[in-house]
Amino acid sequence: MQATPPINHYRAMFISDVHLGTRGCKADFLLDFLKHNDADEIYLIGDIIDCWRLKRTWFWMQSHNDVVQKLLRKARKGTRVIYVPGNHDEPLRDYDGMAFGDVQIMNETIHVTADGKRLLVAHGDAFDGIVKYARWLAKLGDHAYAWCLRINHWYNHVRLAFGYPYWSLSAFLKTRVKDAVKFISDFENAMAEEAKRRGLDGVVCGHIHKAEIKTIDGMLYCNDGDWVESCTALVEHRDGRLEIIEWAAKRQFSMMAPDLSVAATR
Repeated sequence: MQATPPINHYRAMFISDVHLGTRGCKADFLLDFLKHNDADEIYLIGDIIDCWRLKRTWFWMQSHNDVVQKLLRKARKGTRVIYVPGNHDEPLRDYDGMAFGDVQIMNETIHVTADGKRLLVAHGDAFDGIVKYARWLAKLGDHAYAWCLRINHWYNHVRLAFGYPYWSLSAFLKTRVKDAVKFISDFENAMAEEAKRRGLDGVVCGHIHKAEIKTIDGMLYCNDGDWVESCTALVEHRDGRLEIIEWAAKRQFSMMAPDLSVAATR
């Protein structure tokens, strides 16, 4: 592990797709990120808690609880925390406009960067045709994704035994399988088009677990990734510059590490 990094204080941080309540959640890595990074505003852009999975099987580790407590503590200390629910934590959408424990619930919002860009902040599932029109298929896909992560977990145990680095099967499939590539492209284009329709400068979203910053037809498209595979977050610097932080890679964490010491983060 690298030497402990200093605490970075950003103007804003964007985090999504943590999926607390699942075995694939890298809660320990997120706790380490939250220990060493802070912001004036933290946007939680959906699928923070995986209600779909919790309805089927209860799974909740201490580290999952610690993530919640860490975020609430930041809110109590003055950080503005905005929770934008996604499809996996959609019951929270019923509380749009309300606040709980200094955390504001908003089904969507607009973030204005330091250099004046107006960005739509939304999870993104409303622009995913499968989730919107074929919920049963989305849940079937969720099962398939869970199995993919499980297979990937054991495959990487073997890779690490032979000295090879972590390799993501689902990330590989997303970039190589034709239908997956088209789905991602369609999703990105739909999000950018919505920002343009509203007269905004761009969008920040999650949902597809693929971190990205790029320009689409003049619109800024930003996706903050996830904390199941890539362990990424989007941050805004004081001058308005946006950057994707790949925390596991930055800290040289093995994605297979069973337990990361997080005692100091609580």
